[in-house]
Amino acid sequence: MRVIAIDGPSGSGKSTVARRVAEQLGLAYLDTGAMYRAVAFAAMRRGIDPEEAPTVAKLATQIDLEVGDAVMVDGVDATIEIRSPEVTRAVSAVAANPEVRRELVRRQREWGADHGGGVVEGRDIGSVVFPNAAVKVYL
Repeated sequence: MRVIAIDGPSGSGKSTVARRVAEQLGLAYLDTGAMYRAVAFAAMRRGIDPEEAPTVAKLATQIDLEVGDAVMVDGVDATIEIRSPEVTRAVSAVAANPEVRRELVRRQREWGADHGGGVVEGRDIGSVVFPNAAVKVYL
């Protein structure tokens, strides 16, 4: 499995670089930040407070989540909604939840195995999620 891990702070251009690298190399692309946003979206959609850690953690294990050209959450296209100001405000609490992180790291590794690798972008990608990535870039 060949993974190219692209990490860096918010606003550094991770997504833009990762999409272009994936396109140029003909590899699959995964935006892991969209996964955390999708969990926040799912919680808000169900009226769950994103700070309610155990409930959000359980939700993260139960939702049907597909991240690709579109972000599908339980069959609903949430591509635009996950970038809303409301989700942006809620995602920090979701991403700080250790149980949510554990579940999403599991899903990210599963995605990598299913795709035979690819370009994966997000926080802690090269250090935690794919520590043996073929290439690690920090922007």
